[in-house]
Amino acid sequence: MEIEFFGQLILAVFLGALIGLERSLAHKKAGMRTFAFVALGSALLSIISANAALGFDPTRIASQIVVGVGFIGAGVIIFSRSQLHGVTTAASLWLSAAIGMAVGFKFYAEAIFTTFLALFVLTIFWVIEEKLIQKFAFKSDQNDLKE
Repeated sequence: MEIEFFGQLILAVFLGALIGLERSLAHKKAGMRTFAFVALGSALLSIISANAALGFDPTRIASQIVVGVGFIGAGVIIFSRSQLHGVTTAASLWLSAAIGMAVGFKFYAEAIFTTFLALFVLTIFWVIEEKLIQKFAFKSDQNDLKE
């Protein structure tokens, strides 16, 4: 049984680190270690709560993970010069915690699929967003010149 726990923790670290790697490559402050720790901590707390005896409700710890990671995410978000920074990283940290919880509660396929879906959103959507901004920002700038 301990081997399974160790495997769960390793999987959580790996999946969290994958998301963190993308954030590092995007030059964000929270990187592989941060995301791996969030996923690892969430998985460990989920494993403990799922295996606790005495009629303990495992959803109580799970709900506190969501709140705690929300607090961490709030610390990542910065509002400066009328611009908001860090929201995607904060949301990714929150998702990393959910992935760790999924691993901890033995939803392995869901955790792996969610990780790859997150990487898809972080990379492909970024490319699409940049192209749309270039396309419409350029037209908007030209319209401003006509006025």
